[in-house]
Amino acid sequence: MKGSRTAALLSGLTAAAAVALTACGVPPSGVIEAGAPASGMYSPSAAPPSSPATVSLFFLRDGDLTPYPRQIDDAGDLEAVVHLLFKGPAATETATAITELPRLTDAPRVVVADGILFVQLPGKTAPLSRRAMLQLTCTLDHAEADGGTVRRSDMSVSLHVLGDGWTMTQSDYACPVVSPSQEQPEAPTPGEPSG
Repeated sequence: MKGSRTAALLSGLTAAAAVALTACGVPPSGVIEAGAPASGMYSPSAAPPSSPATVSLFFLRDGDLTPYPRQIDDAGDLEAVVHLLFKGPAATETATAITELPRLTDAPRVVVADGILFVQLPGKTAPLSRRAMLQLTCTLDHAEADGGTVRRSDMSVSLHVLGDGWTMTQSDYACPVVSPSQEQPEAPTPGEPSG
């Protein structure tokens, strides 16, 4: 009795599936040859390789915020941009560029949430000077525009820097608007040692 009930249920499901497929306009067909099976590895998280980009790192030249172009693999990788900035001027830039940003033992973390940039400095880093905050804010402002994550004219960047027991905030209102002709001529690569 139980076997006939199961057979009737399967027969009913098969008939219902056939009616549903026919109602959708899917004609019945045999096996369709589609070629060789797929091969190789696929990782959905792997991004396609990108060509190096140029970002503007802001250092101080005669006390003024000045952009120094730097080659980077991905202008949208804000943590990599911040890491480069905290490394300071490259050896070829030290004749004209200085920084008020401290040397860090560990890389800072960068998070973007609701249009606000947060930079978490490692360890017991002291609060930053106003010019150091502007170096960081202007670099991130231009990197976001260069990386395509936001258009500079559409959104004001607000930066929150968090240290051990302190927080500082800076907007990009004081950042200079830079034309390509104002940037320094050489763009050191990421592997170039700084002085």
